[in-house]
Amino acid sequence: MIKVEGVSKEFVNAKKYPGLKGAVKGLFSNEKERKLAVNDISFEIADGEMVGYIGGNGAGKSTTIKMMTGIIVPTSGIIEVDGIVPYKNRMQNAQNIGVVFGQRTQLWWNLPLGETFTILKEIYKVNDKDFKKRMKFLNEVLDLGKFMNNTVRTLSLGQRMRADLAASLLHNPKTLYLDEPTIGLDLVVKDKIRNAIKEINAKYHSKVILTTHDLTDIEEICHRILIIDKGTIIYDGTLENIKDKYGKTRMISVDLHDISVVKKINFNKIFNVSKKDFNYQIDGKTVTFIINKDKVSVSAVLSNLMGKTDVKDIRIKETDIGDIVKQIYIAGI
Repeated sequence: MIKVEGVSKEFVNAKKYPGLKGAVKGLFSNEKERKLAVNDISFEIADGEMVGYIGGNGAGKSTTIKMMTGIIVPTSGIIEVDGIVPYKNRMQNAQNIGVVFGQRTQLWWNLPLGETFTILKEIYKVNDKDFKKRMKFLNEVLDLGKFMNNTVRTLSLGQRMRADLAASLLHNPKTLYLDEPTIGLDLVVKDKIRNAIKEINAKYHSKVILTTHDLTDIEEICHRILIIDKGTIIYDGTLENIKDKYGKTRMISVDLHDISVVKKINFNKIFNVSKKDFNYQIDGKTVTFIINKDKVSVSAVLSNLMGKTDVKDIRIKETDIGDIVKQIYIAGI
């Protein structure tokens, strides 16, 4: 289990001044600037959980991950990862975690991939039996065999990401930190990476902490999300709950033969709802209804159009997780 209790991180840097004179002044000034990157956050992550940890640039998520991995020391508060304080026991903690950074690699650039795995086997002190067993599984879920003899520098981005994921799992870590694991990949490779992560979690019951700007990754992999903004956790809960609370909007785009019919129907009066729960926008011969699905049904909207004009096409779009996160930031909960 991961326990984060009342953790804050403050960075203290020399104050910077604008312009050439400011640069000279900075050489002789002792003034400091303080930045609170993480502010009194608390959460727990149980064994086997897959958690999405999301926030905008500068929100504090990278600082949190660095504290959890033991790279930096919290200013205050307590962090324990499987009973270990990461920054006090960095070597022991490193044996229990796997880390994948989308834009960095832990592989040896000029070595064949197979040799890289052999070196990592020795670094993590994995015995021959376990190494053979894990490589067999990783080959199956990540399809590494086709490029196992290729040097790392010749691998495509998708191949390298699969190899990096395999490298982070050779020692069977209890916790896996993934930072943008599908960045820059095409849809086919993204699906392979996502499916592999889910299979690895199911087989080894590893905790997965995923930070990403690709919210489809969150929807595909995680059941729970933590949202951080300005160093503070503003949401901690299941994906289902956040969709139930903020995902009530549905958009119905209808292509009509005669768009003027829409203006003749008083939908708000018919459904007895305000414009907050029912509204529409017209673009050419397409009308897009924006409705609260708890107050107005799709069938009710369409039944009021049918018979009054020909309906050429209908498209229905649910609110996605990206729209929901924007709503949470705006609401400032």
